[in-house]
Amino acid sequence: MRISTVLIFIFAAASLCAADAGAGKAVYMGHCKNCHGADGAGNPNVAKMMKVTLKPLSSSDVQGKSDADLKKAITGGTGKMKPVKLTDAEAGDVIAYVRTLK
Repeated sequence: MRISTVLIFIFAAASLCAADAGAGKAVYMGHCKNCHGADGAGNPNVAKMMKVTLKPLSSSDVQGKSDADLKKAITGGTGKMKPVKLTDAEAGDVIAYVRTLK
């Protein structure tokens, strides 16, 4: 009985801390859409201006990255992408949203 109560508490706490893809979409639209496009396919004008290839966020290259790797790229920058200042919760929410773009 005691173990089941503890497990229920742990699962309830985990669900409260889980990333929110809906909130992540709102953050994405405010911080990421200009370069990565509303649908995650990439903005060709930005890619041309920066002389880069923007991989679609739905690609296996992006989707195959761990959440930790995506968070590092978002908050630390990668290549010509500058770091985005987000809270840990916002970064987790954005990652949850990016995972819906498969």
